[in-house]
Amino acid sequence: MNLYFDNASTSFPKPPQVAAAMAHFLTEIGGTYGRAAYPRVVDATRIVEECRDAIAAVMGVGDASKIAFTTGATMAVNTILRGLPDVENGRVLVSPLEHNAVMRPLVALGASVSTLPASCDGCIDVEKLPLVDTKGAGLVIVDHQSNVNGVIQPMEAICRWAHERNLKVMADCAQSLPGATVAADEWGLDFAVFTGHKGLLGPAGTGGFYAREPAGVAPLIYGGTGSHSDSFRMPGQWPDRFEAGTPNLVGLAGLGAALENRPQAAHSRAEFTDLAAAVRKLPGFRVYGALSASAQGELFSLTHERLAPSGLGALLWEEYGIEVRTGLHCAPAAHRTIGTFPYGTVRIAAGPYHTSGDFDRLLRALTEISQKR
Repeated sequence: MNLYFDNASTSFPKPPQVAAAMAHFLTEIGGTYGRAAYPRVVDATRIVEECRDAIAAVMGVGDASKIAFTTGATMAVNTILRGLPDVENGRVLVSPLEHNAVMRPLVALGASVSTLPASCDGCIDVEKLPLVDTKGAGLVIVDHQSNVNGVIQPMEAICRWAHERNLKVMADCAQSLPGATVAADEWGLDFAVFTGHKGLLGPAGTGGFYAREPAGVAPLIYGGTGSHSDSFRMPGQWPDRFEAGTPNLVGLAGLGAALENRPQAAHSRAEFTDLAAAVRKLPGFRVYGALSASAQGELFSLTHERLAPSGLGALLWEEYGIEVRTGLHCAPAAHRTIGTFPYGTVRIAAGPYHTSGDFDRLLRALTEISQKR
């Protein structure tokens, strides 16, 4: 029985090969990355580059060297926003569902932020995009899949509109990979950030970003790269330009194993959709998701008419052993959009290991709560 429904925070469980690969690296390999030519270093470097190639395949990127590893999506966002010349004190267009990993750096940089038109669920209204005033803007940022209600944004259409107006596009794919299709090259994405510890099933402390034109981004961190060591300046080549210092080799070994050994989902999309539909019918509950089924990722939020989200979450854990996230989920902009600010919601985020039986157990718990409360 898997009663962990907080996979949007971090995935659990991981494939067993993840821990095995990390332990193997620590006990058998132990070399550094790209700093020498003896076998341990060659093996460590191979692990990193194979992980980079695997990430490129998942993201629809043809040139894996344009993917740089960081500690996660938050570091990746900061690297891009602080490395672009026009973000500080400039104008940026965002979706209404952005995470604080995007909003806080923008505020810190003094950017003027404008929100793109959207439906009440926060899904960007493509038909209204031609009416948007883009004067003075150079960048569009879109949370590809919301971590609050699971809305998947129409990235291809957004990219087409933006590029017609010479706007660069950054997609936050922290929640969408690999459940939603990401086709960076095909869409013409300028930037895409990712994290390893959520849907990709890797360990925490892993992630990174893709940049279509990396030369246009200044490094955030400066230091040794193992290349061009005769110069005090950072190398112009990538990914070295963005990977100063020793990377999280153990974490990347685990992420590579996760990408190579992703399990077949133990439930169907229809079973997840049926779960959300059944919760919608329960007295006292309200479900927050996408208006269109085709735009719904495998997470949704809910509230109860009498129980605060914190109280409902505590009840689910204490009486039923069900683990969920409550509150604002680091995304107050999204909650303002869907009308759940300032108290937030209870979030249900499925993972590939959930079965229809797990969904039934959750539904029975919510049904009992609706009857007793």
